Amino acid sequence: MSVGPDTVCVVDELVERVDAHDRVLGVVSRSETVRNGWLHRVGVVVCRDGQGRFLVHRRAEHLSRFPGHYELGVGGAAAVGESYAQAAARELTEELGVRASVRLRFTFLNRAGFSPHWLGVCDAVLAESIVSDPGEVAWHGWLTESEVRRTLRQWTFTSDSREVFDRYCSR
Repeated sequence: MSVGPDTVCVVDELVERVDAHDRVLGVVSRSETVRNGWLHRVGVVVCRDGQGRFLVHRRAEHLSRFPGHYELGVGGAAAVGESYAQAAARELTEELGVRASVRLRFTFLNRAGFSPHWLGVCDAVLAESIVSDPGEVAWHGWLTESEVRRTLRQWTFTSDSREVFDRYCSR
């Protein structure tokens, strides 16, 4: 096959397939884990500002997963050898253009969404302004805890946002 300047190559991410106890079983492609319903790791970060408000954002309309849905956490699949916090910090930089100290708060087996996965929920306090990637984030805003509770009932959020918020607030 000839590869020219107009050729688009799609490279599938490699992730660690894990078991029900979050122990690594091997390295596989992310698409394979989703297709087969295998467990893997995803790191998300719940962002707060200096006033304690929560960052909520709306996903871009063209995204394959939950287009146009609101979301509480910023995150994505953990790459091979990457911790939950490292994955969350990387995604924070990629999606919101922000670097921050990210701390793992808790993990849980998340069966909501496209495929089951271990979800590592982290948090960070953001002191700098956000320059979101319009290819990922269509809108973002800072909401108080009561505003988040109200919008979780009124807006269309990703399937895990309510559980992430409830577990986060209960800790």
